[in-house]
Amino acid sequence: MKTLFASLGLLFALLSPGLALAQDVVEPVVEAVSEMAAAAAAAAPVPDKGDTAWMMLSTLLVILMIIPGVALFYGGLVRAKNMLSVLTQVMAIFCLISLLWAVYGYSLAFGDGGGLNWAIGDLSKLFLAGITVDSTAATFTDGVVIPELVFVAFQLTFAAITVALIVGGLAERVKFSALMVFGALWFTFSYLPITHMVWASGGYLFEHGALDFAGGTVVHINAGIAALVGAIVLGKRIGYGRDAMPPHSLPLTMIGASLLWVGWFGFNAGSNLEATGGAALAFLNTILATAAAGMAWMLAEWMLRGKPSMLGLASGVVAGLVAVTPAAGLVGPMGAIVLGAIAGVVCLWGVTGLKKMLGYDDSLDVFGIHGIGGIIGAIGTGIFVAPALGGVGVDDYTMGGQVLTQATGVLITIAWSGVVSLVLFKLIDMTMGLRVSEEQEREGLDTASHGERAYNL
Repeated sequence: MKTLFASLGLLFALLSPGLALAQDVVEPVVEAVSEMAAAAAAAAPVPDKGDTAWMMLSTLLVILMIIPGVALFYGGLVRAKNMLSVLTQVMAIFCLISLLWAVYGYSLAFGDGGGLNWAIGDLSKLFLAGITVDSTAATFTDGVVIPELVFVAFQLTFAAITVALIVGGLAERVKFSALMVFGALWFTFSYLPITHMVWASGGYLFEHGALDFAGGTVVHINAGIAALVGAIVLGKRIGYGRDAMPPHSLPLTMIGASLLWVGWFGFNAGSNLEATGGAALAFLNTILATAAAGMAWMLAEWMLRGKPSMLGLASGVVAGLVAVTPAAGLVGPMGAIVLGAIAGVVCLWGVTGLKKMLGYDDSLDVFGIHGIGGIIGAIGTGIFVAPALGGVGVDDYTMGGQVLTQATGVLITIAWSGVVSLVLFKLIDMTMGLRVSEEQEREGLDTASHGERAYNL
């Protein structure tokens, strides 16, 4: 009974007007909770303004690669009667893929697909749901983030340029409506799964240690194989191998190649996701590998044909850009030079010897440059990433093991893109038709498909 009275007395004391004792207990607890909340808020990583600015600039540079870079490079290579059609196709694809990326592409590429996460993401961010100005995306450094909206925009440009590259294999004979349908479907069933497998946490190739710094498999091999399959399914242009089909404007092609080179700094150095020494390494490698490939192609052509050509030099430059893409931030400068030189010579063979041997009409040599250059770069990354060769190295690295992993990534990309592309091209051909009529092809796609001319002289 005494204990009961003592307890009641203590309770009464706590609830009485003299609350000093209760306040002395409660206030420190509230202050401690507030301090813990403040500490947690302070610990949340905040995007660095320099990194954010660099990634926005990189995104703009990649857009420059597509429109006008790819458009002018391809446009100068076709005949004058098809110039406008190529420009229209590239710009229309950029618009289309930009919208699809925001609606569902980003979510499927980088979401968590649960049981299917080895190949594809989910739709949790459909229509960019849940992404705000405060959302962040991780970089390659623990505790360092960038705004997720910037990451969405940056990756959008990769998706757009990949589909746009395919145009070169189908140029001068593909039906515009069929190309747009193919672009949407191929983006969904080939680009998004390959992107997820290579770059997303849980993706099959990502988890197996495949290295692809900026898109050797995701962009170049993926697009190169699709262009090759499309060229074969479409068939050769009327008069191919019989009539002369020279580029109508090499100055425009040179301007396009130059814009590609400038924009590629965003493509490669931007893939570091931070404005650090890693971005600087990718930046320098994008100069050196490209220069080496341009010189190698030019010298080899000079030896074989007796004269160096502007088209050869520009093509070599693009081959070097392609080859260094998967390796840009992973290999040393000397490794980049060797990789570029190899790509310059091998891609020259790809657009001459291999193309002639197999007899396909890849109009603007997308496979010969992007497909073959991407394969060289992807496998070469496994070699030149070695610290002994100036590379940055990776955990548990062995050259043989890494090359095998890289080759696996190459083969999966070739098979996936090849099968998806073949099925889609065949389905579209059977339903709406892939190719314009013979009359329209002879007339030129500028007027036949778009009712305009590139030049009115």
